[in-house]
Amino acid sequence: MSGRIDTSKVATSNKTSAATATKPSKVGAAANWADERLGLASAMKKQVRKVFPDHWSFMLGEIALWSFVILLLTGVFLTLWFNPSMGEIEYQGSYDELRGVHMSEAFASTMHISFDVRGGLLMRQMHHWAAMLFIAAMFVHLMRVYFTGAFRKPRELNWVVGCLLLILGMLEGFTGYSLPDDLLSGTGIRAADGFIKSQPVIGTYMSFFLFDGEFPGEAIIPRLYAVHILLIPGILLALVGLHMVLLVYHKHTQWPGPGKTEQNVVGYPLLPIYAAKAGGFFFIVFGVTALMGALVSINPIWKYGPYDPSKVTAGSQPDWYMGWPDGALRIMPGWESHLFTGPGGLPAVTIPWNVLIPIIILPVVMLQVLIALPFIESWITGDKREHHLLQRPRNAPFRTATMVSLMTFIGLLWMAGGNDIIAILFDLSINQITYFNRAAVFVGPAIAFAITYRWCISLQRHDEQKLLHGYETGVIMRSPEGGYSEKHLPLPEAQAYTLTARERDEVYSVESETDANGVVAPGSRVQKVRARLSAAMYANNIQKPTKEQLEEAHHHAEHEHELQAPMEGHPADGHQFDGHRFHTVEDEQLR
Repeated sequence: MSGRIDTSKVATSNKTSAATATKPSKVGAAANWADERLGLASAMKKQVRKVFPDHWSFMLGEIALWSFVILLLTGVFLTLWFNPSMGEIEYQGSYDELRGVHMSEAFASTMHISFDVRGGLLMRQMHHWAAMLFIAAMFVHLMRVYFTGAFRKPRELNWVVGCLLLILGMLEGFTGYSLPDDLLSGTGIRAADGFIKSQPVIGTYMSFFLFDGEFPGEAIIPRLYAVHILLIPGILLALVGLHMVLLVYHKHTQWPGPGKTEQNVVGYPLLPIYAAKAGGFFFIVFGVTALMGALVSINPIWKYGPYDPSKVTAGSQPDWYMGWPDGALRIMPGWESHLFTGPGGLPAVTIPWNVLIPIIILPVVMLQVLIALPFIESWITGDKREHHLLQRPRNAPFRTATMVSLMTFIGLLWMAGGNDIIAILFDLSINQITYFNRAAVFVGPAIAFAITYRWCISLQRHDEQKLLHGYETGVIMRSPEGGYSEKHLPLPEAQAYTLTARERDEVYSVESETDANGVVAPGSRVQKVRARLSAAMYANNIQKPTKEQLEEAHHHAEHEHELQAPMEGHPADGHQFDGHRFHTVEDEQLR
């Protein structure tokens, strides 16, 4: 028996000859050669099966990523023809209106790309629109991450990386739209020179270093070009790579629901499903960007003309993402400080607070606040656990209200950046608009915080009522006593699970301000501040119902259903007047 072969375990063949191994393809042979030397198969096997959850809000980050890819592709095309030189030449190109006008080589090469290079104008406008989309997507993605608590441990570092990507994207955009050396971008560079010089003592030295002398000089465009195509893109690529590595390492966050826990990820594997969806989404973003580049004009430099320091374009506005510091500059009072006395009785040092605060100090403070938000919340709550399930914004009212107040602050400053345009369009006084914005930037965020906070608390109460009493069906029932009530039905189990898949909030409290000997404990004042902030953050929150409350509510619902059972299927009083007297209540569709 031991010498026989168990033929049930031998593969059968419907051919007359024995099966032989086929020769591997060239691609398979190359892959096998690389794997034997680099071990790629074992290293990539786990990563290609990495699971990513599926939700529309996660596409916001993908929009930013694919916009960045489009920026790189179109940017490479533009570098082939752009000449970053401030040398003066006489324009003899295709645009008749500017023929014979003296301009820089940078402006002339941009005109050449726009009118003489096939597809050049499309690439220019796609590049500019992609930059706008890149920064806008990062803004919205950052807000989504904060609203849903996706920045909590262990993702604080990724939040910092995202904040740095946002500020670097804005700087990259500024250096990019300054390169054509047209009247609009030149006005922006002239303003930037004033911002640099507003810094006491070192401002003039920094300006001379940047411009290689007095403004405008002949070095600023080549230097901005090097920064735009080498320095900032290199840092952006490194940060994007780090962001993606941390995303894979920490695993993607997911919305709570049946089968979803802090220990797993429910979704699709990277290959082939998620990669196919992401690839398709790239072409959608590319197509929309190409459509905007083809149909919607942006930055028509031929209308502005070459830069002339003696001229300023009326109604000039920076790109939208630079609008809020411009707005802060416009509404800032003309405050100055004069220190010491120089020759002739003139002040030796002037500190222009009207420029220094809105342009230099405010953006730095805002960036620091944005970076610190996760760490401030972690310190207040004392929460050191890892979180992989997202929170609904309503379940974190204080956090949601904080972000809405910051959005209101930025939005009001952004509106102030167009005070001249608003005054012209609505025939208003620019002074009145300025005075209104000066007050609104302080009052508006406070009002937005209060409204958002109370709104979230109300939504929490609504969720509690649905869990305890079910959802409203729209069916009006009449009791034998003549009373009317709306019929409620219990929530589906999946929806009820989602509403209860959150942790209870714990308000931090100071155990004791003194030790056993009655001596004030070190750091007790800081802990008291922390306890007050924790109370402000959680004290008014509506916690999810307990198990006992849910069981009692379900028992009450069952009893109510028993009472309403005799009325099921009978037309309610009043149907004899509406033509529905002889049909059952179940036949009436809910509206």
